[in-house]
Amino acid sequence: MKLNQVKLGNQGLIIPNIGLGCMGMTGFGDADMYGKTDETEAIATIHRSLELGGNFLDTADLYGPFANERLIAKAIEGKRDQYIIATKFGWEIDDNEQVTWKINGQKDYVKKSVERSLKNLKTDYIDLYYMHRLDKNVPIEETVGAMSDLVQEGKIGYIGLSEVGSETVKRAHAVHPISAVQSEYSLFERTVEEKGVFKTLNDLGIGFVAYSPLGRGFLSGNIKTIDDLPENDFRRGIPRFQEAHFHKNIELVEAIENMAKEKEITSSQLALAWIISKGIIPIPGTKRRKYLEQNIEASKIVLSESDLQKLESIVPLGTDTGATYDEFGMGLLDY
Repeated sequence: MKLNQVKLGNQGLIIPNIGLGCMGMTGFGDADMYGKTDETEAIATIHRSLELGGNFLDTADLYGPFANERLIAKAIEGKRDQYIIATKFGWEIDDNEQVTWKINGQKDYVKKSVERSLKNLKTDYIDLYYMHRLDKNVPIEETVGAMSDLVQEGKIGYIGLSEVGSETVKRAHAVHPISAVQSEYSLFERTVEEKGVFKTLNDLGIGFVAYSPLGRGFLSGNIKTIDDLPENDFRRGIPRFQEAHFHKNIELVEAIENMAKEKEITSSQLALAWIISKGIIPIPGTKRRKYLEQNIEASKIVLSESDLQKLESIVPLGTDTGATYDEFGMGLLDY
């Protein structure tokens, strides 16, 4: 089974219609993002993805920090030209590889960041380079102007933004064509749709990439109680998994699972097929071949109009499933 190839935006980037989110393959500081990590299995997962046509990998300098990019460098060694690599900058990381928890979109920092990512990925170019979060103290024109310089220098192929609103997208696109916007999007999180960002992207010919397409793992159906999350799992600290929302979200997942069973697929596959049906590229994160294969199978599932209506009646637009960041994290979104 090979994946369908699609355009991501109108600037020439061609990718498979489902990507691989690599964040969970490495820990973060002393914590694991989504449970225990296993480098050997993670690399095997990246290799298996390529065998199935899934050559679009998503990472960021923040993940680790730097550990994720270095892991990918190991995995793609000798096959760099067969992969499409997307990475991100913006969370300020000092020279001791410590995250300062500030966002830095200044021109000098953009240039410093790309050099570090190129070194960590052991490559001389990055296919898609995202601004991870908007620096609200720096005009977007300055940040994207610096990224445009990197395109001219051949260090990056295409420019992306993450978690930005329509006005920022328009201003950025006026400086240099934007190929993609990446934001959280799933049956559990549709803010970009509610805020009109999709319309802006369609009008400008910009692609959309959905991270956390399984609602931070909720839509997999594998989380039934909070104790199903490892003790140091970061999700324990976010509102979606707190008492106020948890039990209601479980009810929604059970309804989605029932629909998936009728179709003889998993709830994860149903949730991913729903996203793909909208012309959106999901990048489900996994560090195991088993789940990777299931996710890629979802790209071949065709949902009817009645299927889509039924799913959206289970979780209508505007359903409050709880925020997926704490107050600090939510304050960094550009909505």
